[in-house]
Amino acid sequence: MTELLHDTAQRVHPTDEELLRRVLTPYRAKRCEYLTSAEVTLEGDPGDGGRLTAACSFYIPESCYIDDTGHFNSVEFNICFNQMAYYLMAKAVKESLIEPFSRWTLDQFWQRQLADILITDFKSAFRSAMSGRHFKGRIEVVDIAEWDANDLRDALVMLRTRAQYWDEHGGESHGEISAAITNPPQN
Repeated sequence: MTELLHDTAQRVHPTDEELLRRVLTPYRAKRCEYLTSAEVTLEGDPGDGGRLTAACSFYIPESCYIDDTGHFNSVEFNICFNQMAYYLMAKAVKESLIEPFSRWTLDQFWQRQLADILITDFKSAFRSAMSGRHFKGRIEVVDIAEWDANDLRDALVMLRTRAQYWDEHGGESHGEISAAITNPPQN
């Protein structure tokens, strides 16, 4: 496992509006930009239970792919996860929060944002119906590992995360998502 940078203090980074706009650029229509804010927190050292998280707010004015179902669903879970994860990674690059992202430039991240970040495992659970309009979410990095290239594959960064969403009426869903980032930049 690659460690977070060694810093025992809590560091909180409020929403970076310019970075958020850039992270959401690949979404074709404004109505697909669900993430409205993301406060990133780095707490302590992971060897001592430290964490990298983002506390997020979302607004879905209308579904970008289906008639209104009246509730938050698995497709929206995935889109919201992607937006949280992209923002968290971009902020980790910009602020040098976590290895290996602290060795990247933002230009290197933008080059990899779509084609080189692949979800490898996706599990979600819906505990109670949740509003699909205004709600909160959270992403936490559980583990990061770097794998060197070999004859069978390119170098990889493996990222394991947890995600959770909830609304003000007690609706809740959560999941565990793993991703592989191929062709990471070299030192």
